[in-house]
Amino acid sequence: MVFQVIGEELLDTKVDVRLTSAEKARLQEDAYLAGMSMSALVRARYFGRPIIANTDQVMIRELRRQGGLLNKVHTESDGAYSAETAAALVLISDAIKSISRASR
Repeated sequence: MVFQVIGEELLDTKVDVRLTSAEKARLQEDAYLAGMSMSALVRARYFGRPIIANTDQVMIRELRRQGGLLNKVHTESDGAYSAETAAALVLISDAIKSISRASR
C-alpha cells in the first residue's frame, strides 16, 4: 500500500513505534507547530532535515517584508537615512538567522 510520495520515492513501508502518552502528545504538539504530520516530523528529525515552526515562518516572512519596506525608504529618500536603514537591515537579518537557528 502506498501512503504518500516524497519527491520521486514512494512511502510504502510503515514502522510502528511504542511511546508513552506524554511522548506522543509532545510529538503531536511539535508536528502541529511545524505544520506537518507526525510521520513527516519524525522523518525530518531522523534524517537531519530542518524543521521550522509555522509561527517562525510567519515571523520570518514579516521580517523580510519589513526589510523590503526599509529598502523602499532608502530608495525613495535617495539614501537620506542610509545609516539608519543599514543598521535596521542588519538587525532584521540577525533576527532571521537567530529564528532559523533556534528552529533546528
